[in-house]
Amino acid sequence: MAEFAAELINVRLQRGDVVALNNISLSLPAGQTTAVLGASGSGKSTLIQLIIGLLTPDQGSVATLGSTLTADNLAGIRKRIGYAIQEVALLPHMKIRENIQLPATLVGWSPADRETRIAELLELMQLRETVLDRYPHELSGGQQQRAGLCRALFLRPDLLLLDEPFSGLDTMTRRSIHAQFLEMRKKLPISTVLVTHDPEEATRLAEFIVIMRRGELQQFDTVREVLDNPANDYVRDLCTGLAEDLE
Repeated sequence: MAEFAAELINVRLQRGDVVALNNISLSLPAGQTTAVLGASGSGKSTLIQLIIGLLTPDQGSVATLGSTLTADNLAGIRKRIGYAIQEVALLPHMKIRENIQLPATLVGWSPADRETRIAELLELMQLRETVLDRYPHELSGGQQQRAGLCRALFLRPDLLLLDEPFSGLDTMTRRSIHAQFLEMRKKLPISTVLVTHDPEEATRLAEFIVIMRRGELQQFDTVREVLDNPANDYVRDLCTGLAEDLE
């Protein structure tokens, strides 16, 4: 296993007139959950898109799972990454069974292996087998998110990237999904990077936290250290009142 899930060294990326990331250096630990926290436009989604190779930095380098991303190794590294986003991106014309097993279908898993893995993931995510024969629009928001996580986990990835996966859910459903996520992490301690704009979600679900603002890194450390010793007023204001929740 790589020492770090991902490493960014002196990364700069500009989109038009906007500097999306400015001289960012980070080493995200393997086997842990790291939350990337910030408001809209802070650069947090840009960061995760660099880790999976959807974007290329103008300056600096990105290494994912121990390898610097290149055109030659990108496809192989992506096979080791699970990726889920806020919109879930379940294909509307496919039933949930086909949606969940799509990554394995594309890489040539046998039908028997796919069915075995589906059963494992349904149990892990507490989904009933009856959802498999439904279409995405027939599921609740929480069921759709669980199905999206099943698909992201299908190939047993070494790295799980989650870009605002829970932000579209109502409060009760989010709490349920959060609890399920924490149970999942106990059983599958894989490297995870969670992008969120919610400080409570970040501090509840992650061991480490990256705080971004307008493309600039504000602080990166364990959740406990960030809450106890905020690097500046922005971090302090963002995390006010959250320290007590960890007690």
